[in-house]
Amino acid sequence: MPRLIDKPTRIEAAGNKPKAIDEFFGRVNSGDSAVSVAVMNSPAGWVEPGQRPEFDEYTLVLEGRVDVEHEGGKLTVEHGQAVHTAPGEWVRYSTPDGARYVAVCIPAFHPDTVHRDGD
Repeated sequence: MPRLIDKPTRIEAAGNKPKAIDEFFGRVNSGDSAVSVAVMNSPAGWVEPGQRPEFDEYTLVLEGRVDVEHEGGKLTVEHGQAVHTAPGEWVRYSTPDGARYVAVCIPAFHPDTVHRDGD
């Protein structure tokens, strides 16, 4: 039977500035551990710590741009573009000009499996 998600849960984000994470599916809002789907509203100048997650992350940029630093350089993902990062890759996300984007993590995001720099 289809399951309606009435509204997301706002989750605190890591990084140097406040960023709104609205989780629709995931461990917090829907109890799903297989996948998380969240809409991010990120301010200009936001940068998070580098990380080496245990999950696939698919990011679809709806507005603005997301910079993705990785061990081989940096990608700029513009609105209408998407990027996939694989488990075990070191990455650091930032939004120099601000962005609105969707992040899908498989399995679902969990703080214990993101492995941020300095943890």
